[in-house]
Amino acid sequence: MTKFDEATQAIRVDESTYDVCLDPGYVIGGPLNGGYLLAVILRAVVDASPFEHPVSTSAQFLKAPVPGPARVRIEQLKAGRTAAFTRATLIQDGVAQIESLITTATLHDVEPTYADKSIYVMPRPEECAKLPEPKPESNMTLNARMELLFDPPTIGWLTGEPSGRPESRAYFRMAEPQDPDPYVLALAVDALPPVVFSAGARGWAPTVDLTWHLRALPAPGWLTLIGSGRLISDGWFDEEVEAWDSEGRLVAQCRQLARVGRG
Repeated sequence: MTKFDEATQAIRVDESTYDVCLDPGYVIGGPLNGGYLLAVILRAVVDASPFEHPVSTSAQFLKAPVPGPARVRIEQLKAGRTAAFTRATLIQDGVAQIESLITTATLHDVEPTYADKSIYVMPRPEECAKLPEPKPESNMTLNARMELLFDPPTIGWLTGEPSGRPESRAYFRMAEPQDPDPYVLALAVDALPPVVFSAGARGWAPTVDLTWHLRALPAPGWLTLIGSGRLISDGWFDEEVEAWDSEGRLVAQCRQLARVGRG
């Protein structure tokens, strides 16, 4: 069991309740990373499901949970021959923090009937760049849990030269050796800096709604994350992220609506 597996562990209390402990190693300057929190919820949902994989997750972030004990309350809505539908709520100190609807199914290693191969061509990993190590007082513990190698134009905001477009692209893998799985993908699709940074915005950009789809089980190796946005307006922005595995297959798609950061 890896540290990430331990950090996302859900312990069954009864048929509708799981105890979890939110790990302080996945903090981004104060709040916990949203993808990490979804991975915790998905552990509980999949454990209670007759199917193996979380193929669709839609979540509303009502509050910002903090590290420490919490619970996942699940409600089985329907289970059919090929999919099951579950409502899951992350609760901390008696207050709902995240509400989610999750569809589980079992994916198989099959050749797709059709696959769009038009992935953005990334530079080689050795030509990509890392973000500077965060200052200890910044409370950015998430950086130590993963490796991100960025397409250099998408982090021009670091030197005051944003590209002017909402975009972010990087290679991703866990810092501790671990093959990507659906729970790692839940973290990966929310691991990039907000795409509005490249458009000139700064500050914490809280997610309000996030939906992601597991499209295939990823092969071992680096994931490629391609992030973009379509509209920044009235303090809101959207972010779309695709995750491609080391064999060039689309394995996850994500879209979220978030607030433009203040700071």
